[in-house]
Amino acid sequence: MKNLVISDIHANFEALQTVLKSAGDYDSIWCLGDIVGYGPDPNGCIDLLKSLHNLTCIRGNHDVAIIGDMDTKLFNHDARSSIDWQRSQISSENLEYLMNLPEKVNFQNCILVHGSPRYPIWEYVLDPFVARANFDHFKEDYCFIGHSHHALICRWDPVKEKMDWNSQVNGHYHKMAPRMILNPGSVGQPRDNDPRASFGIFDDELMKWEVSRVEYPVHITQKRIADLNLPEKNGQRLAGGW
Repeated sequence: MKNLVISDIHANFEALQTVLKSAGDYDSIWCLGDIVGYGPDPNGCIDLLKSLHNLTCIRGNHDVAIIGDMDTKLFNHDARSSIDWQRSQISSENLEYLMNLPEKVNFQNCILVHGSPRYPIWEYVLDPFVARANFDHFKEDYCFIGHSHHALICRWDPVKEKMDWNSQVNGHYHKMAPRMILNPGSVGQPRDNDPRASFGIFDDELMKWEVSRVEYPVHITQKRIADLNLPEKNGQRLAGGW
């Protein structure tokens, strides 16, 4: 099966819609959280996800904040302002949807979390040291994460006690081998200086992983942010991917 793996949509409907149209044929979709936050279209993104077949979705820290289960003082000013606005806009049905999302999902040889297997909601895996510690917190062969908005392939070889860390993964197939932590990057707010929406395809028959990028109409999302008087930075950063 081909699994489309997406994360960190952040209420960017244009980016999400473009990814779904551009990803080609896939059998299931795994969403690694942060559907909401920052962007202008929380309801549109949730409604679109709910319409998809074979979707598995978990919660991220912004999703948790929207439903009131996380103190927004933990967020920076721009993120907090967007969360407060989205709380006033989100429908009761979509709020309930977010409330019912699990913190993690375990498959036969995969685990899905937003931040890390050690701290599923909040911890960032940004360096090999944090990654190494997290390999002790899951038993599956593969752990799929989001949260950092950076694509990643990280493998730990317990026999050689060697860490392979690769954040330059766009546009290439990579052969899967136990044990790995993989991040598809961000759909709606990339932070690797590439503004294109990022997503991954995990082929669990050929055991291959590919991260792809696709251009979307950034200006439309930026205009929506401006028209709604959301923080200016939330629109500016989309054009540069920072």
